[in-house]
Amino acid sequence: MAGKYYAVAKGKVPGIYSTWDECKAMVDGFSGAVYKSFKTKEEAVTFLNDHKGASAAKAPTGGISSRKAGVAKAPTGGASAGKADTVAKAPASAGKPMAEDMPYAFVDGSFNVATGVYGFGGFLCANGERYTLQGSGNEPEMASMRNVAGEILGSMAAMEKALELGLSEVAIYYDYMGIEMWATGAWKRNKTGTIAYYDYVQSIKDKISISFVKVKGHSGIEGNEEADALAKQAVGI
Repeated sequence: MAGKYYAVAKGKVPGIYSTWDECKAMVDGFSGAVYKSFKTKEEAVTFLNDHKGASAAKAPTGGISSRKAGVAKAPTGGASAGKADTVAKAPASAGKPMAEDMPYAFVDGSFNVATGVYGFGGFLCANGERYTLQGSGNEPEMASMRNVAGEILGSMAAMEKALELGLSEVAIYYDYMGIEMWATGAWKRNKTGTIAYYDYVQSIKDKISISFVKVKGHSGIEGNEEADALAKQAVGI
């Protein structure tokens, strides 16, 4: 059981978080942030309900464009997108998208040590439809990044799908901090994959608004667990 619950009523992505690091990421640098810690989830929910009038944050600008130069792509046949009739909402424990109807995606990466294959899995939900995201590759330089290569390609796949659907915004739920830090330039890029990822995001920042939501991996969050399973499937685990 979590020792504390952090309720963010006004921040980058309002919601309830189980760790201070997750909460801090949502309020750090946000002007007029409104947040508070509680011993019980019920108290945190009440706090959020009492502050429903607090205006939501605008997602930070950033995303992925169709610019091809230097972008590490999933190999042919590696990425797929499918639909399902029912669309699950992002779990409250992971933080909410800025609006109930805001499109969102969960992504994750994996690496098969035996074969040297990296891959990604996840899904995007928008306009009442659900699209599966999955792909893999074995390019040596990307493979040197192991599962991180899949994490990057998964985030890129979600952004590409959002652009393909003509979406103006999307929230990406991830469990590896590099997904956000490299995209925004907060982390230094030393490898071809991370450089390409940053360039790719910058190239479409005027086309789509992307918000990033950090969740704790392997903690029972349904969307994250499913993305992890799809990523493992993609690399043959």
